[in-house]
Amino acid sequence: MEIHDVKKLAPSQGLRLMAIHAHPDDESSKGAATMAAYVDAGAEVMVVSCTGGERGDILNAAVGELAHAHRDLPGVRRTEMAEAASVLGIKHRWLGYVDSGLPEGDPLPELPFGAFALQPVEIAAAGIIKLIREFRPHVITTYDENGGYPHPDHIHCHNVSAFAFEQAGNAQLYPELGEPWEVDKLYYDRAFSSDRLRTLHYAMLEGGYESPYTERVAKWENDEENEMFKWVSPHTTTTQVHCADYFTLRDQALLAHRTQIDPEGFFFAVPEHIYAESWPWEDYTLISSKVATQLPETDLFAGLR
Repeated sequence: MEIHDVKKLAPSQGLRLMAIHAHPDDESSKGAATMAAYVDAGAEVMVVSCTGGERGDILNAAVGELAHAHRDLPGVRRTEMAEAASVLGIKHRWLGYVDSGLPEGDPLPELPFGAFALQPVEIAAAGIIKLIREFRPHVITTYDENGGYPHPDHIHCHNVSAFAFEQAGNAQLYPELGEPWEVDKLYYDRAFSSDRLRTLHYAMLEGGYESPYTERVAKWENDEENEMFKWVSPHTTTTQVHCADYFTLRDQALLAHRTQIDPEGFFFAVPEHIYAESWPWEDYTLISSKVATQLPETDLFAGLR
């Protein structure tokens, strides 16, 4: 059987997946359909948000909550996150750190005092280790060394997630945080796969649509070594989870983050049928596995069933 013939997940009762993200809304733009598919298959899924997204921009001025968002953005982010979690059927926990913001300028300004990205890895990872020991996931997904894209919180999310994956089973470290638990597999999310963007771009053009990726694809194809693409994951895809049936839930979860996501914006520029026909998967790279598995995979729990 070809890898792309697999269109439905096996029953997943008793299996647990933890996805670690930097901000509320990241869980809905990266891997949301995968999580919804596993929940439907019977797995337990928990999202950990490292920060509250307090320094994010209000990107959708059309919402009726604009005054509320200016007055209490952290509160709005929490409400939005709860709605998105409900749509996806996932459990959710806040790590409790403060959004670092995305520094801009040349030279870049210093990060604000208390920002998540300034916290020592051993301290910031302690909360994740506690959650791992409580939830006992078999699989963790998070970002690569470049953060998926170069936001300081995304890069630090990678750092603390990788540390927590390695150390949650260490009985000598943080014994007060619960019984040690070894996570079997660690994956990096590949939401920014250049192969996916190219495929969707040409599928849009063939379908008679205007592609939102035209400028980016042209730059990639003319100058793949361009400095602006250095943040794109250096890893190759090892695992594709077929989850096209859950793209609608993914979009609903994204729309729950209404002050962050414009319903007429970039995330919704590709029609769902183009996604489903051309790239019905979400992509991951298997980085570490304590169980035997054969690549390529169609299942994050491969080797654990």
